[in-house]
Amino acid sequence: MTQQGAASLQTYINELVKSIEQLTFKRDEMNRQIQREEEEKTHLQHDVRMLTEKLNRVSESLDRRLTTRNELDRTIAETEAGYMKILESSETLLSDLKKETRNLTKSN
Repeated sequence: MTQQGAASLQTYINELVKSIEQLTFKRDEMNRQIQREEEEKTHLQHDVRMLTEKLNRVSESLDRRLTTRNELDRTIAETEAGYMKILESSETLLSDLKKETRNLTKSN
């Protein structure tokens, strides 16, 4: 091999080693990025589980409260209807009592 051939071969080997080192550096950097994203993914999955559980608890509580409110609305409506009947009956009773009183005072 000639001196020039040996020098060219050494240049190629140096470039090859340099390229391998650059690729290794890029791979190591990529591994660090992958690790960070895997950690973030794990954290986000945990947050999603916690939020899903919280959403379920809130939804169940909301359903119970809606049911209770509907029962209260129904009870209030029934009570108001009963109250109106009492008022109407009282008005009718008072009117009848006044008529009877007038009739009794006229007859005497």
